[in-house]
Amino acid sequence: MESYRSEEEQVEALKRWWDENGRSTITAIIFALALAFGWQGWQQFREDKAAAASNTYQSMLQAFSQEEQAEGKKLAEDLKAEYPGTTYAEFAALHLARVAVEGGDMQAAETQLRWVVDNADRGSETSRVAQLRLARVVAESDPEQAMGIIEAADQGSFQAAFQVARGDILMQQQQLDAAREAYSSAMLLASRGGQQVNLALLQEKLQSLSPEAPQALSGAGDAAAAQPLETEITETLPAATVENQE
Repeated sequence: MESYRSEEEQVEALKRWWDENGRSTITAIIFALALAFGWQGWQQFREDKAAAASNTYQSMLQAFSQEEQAEGKKLAEDLKAEYPGTTYAEFAALHLARVAVEGGDMQAAETQLRWVVDNADRGSETSRVAQLRLARVVAESDPEQAMGIIEAADQGSFQAAFQVARGDILMQQQQLDAAREAYSSAMLLASRGGQQVNLALLQEKLQSLSPEAPQALSGAGDAAAAQPLETEITETLPAATVENQE
């Protein structure tokens, strides 16, 4: 009989606990399940979004390579509109800027480059390349504004390239001594390594301003074959860019 009362008391205690805590327990379980499924859904959404952006980007590159300019521009603008937080959209805008420069439309190029500067993460290589190109484009009509862009830029490992751009703008203004100083600074930065500039071209610019040719840097011959980063960048996305796309 004592055992029965003990079991009965246990049942009553369980009922009381359920009355007091049951609803909150169920709510907590439902919330935890929703959170888990929601996170999985968000991850899948991001993966699907990155894959769709990648497909559109590849189609854009193919269109441009086949001289289908109108289709390429449309796909690039689609990337910017539909996937503005992705590296694919930023590279699409850089590509549109290059096409605009090749077509002599500096205003369109400036618009595209400013879009990249506004949307890319500050301090990223994409942002730095966009600022570097923007300074060169703006220099065509407003050298002082171009200088301001260079001075305000987060240059990072692009310091030498920015100094080359600065020297080019000063040359354009016939400030030869200041241009020589900028080129010399770029050469010094490049000699420390990690600065992606065309050393052979930089040496030619310095030589044109100096009575004596500057001493060649080690490795300058190999760099001569490289595309100068201050004027171009390979717009091919690494596989890693499909990750962390917003």
